[in-house]
Amino acid sequence: MITHPTAKIMRWLNLVLFVLYPVSWFAPLLKAGLLPLFGLSEISVISGLQSLWETDIFLALLVTLFALFAPMLKTLGLALVQFHMLDRRALPALNLLGKLAMADVFLIALYITLSKGMGVGRVETAWGLYLFTACILASITFGALESRRKPNAD
Repeated sequence: MITHPTAKIMRWLNLVLFVLYPVSWFAPLLKAGLLPLFGLSEISVISGLQSLWETDIFLALLVTLFALFAPMLKTLGLALVQFHMLDRRALPALNLLGKLAMADVFLIALYITLSKGMGVGRVETAWGLYLFTACILASITFGALESRRKPNAD
């Protein structure tokens, strides 16, 4: 169970995600190159979405939902619960949003694995992938801790 001071800290840590998520969207997730002769180009969530909008609108909508809207809606909803502006009965739905956001991390890992397995080019993970993953995992953790906290514990 979360104690009073910890509940306050968790509120503010959750709000930090409103800054970290956008940073992670623009940060390089991976570096990819076709041949050793050419330099590696950096790919971020936003640059990947820009490419998807040009080629596959349905997939672009799904990735936009999972990568941008689901994490921010979950963070906002959790903040509203933590500041007593939304009923705690919303927590299961908010936790589901966090799990949907995690789908993006798995997709990125799958793309990296597939492209490395093909052996056509070179793919390297970059710091943005770790930041994005940390944000998602922190959000899932904050939601789980909030779900375990008693309503009158703060």
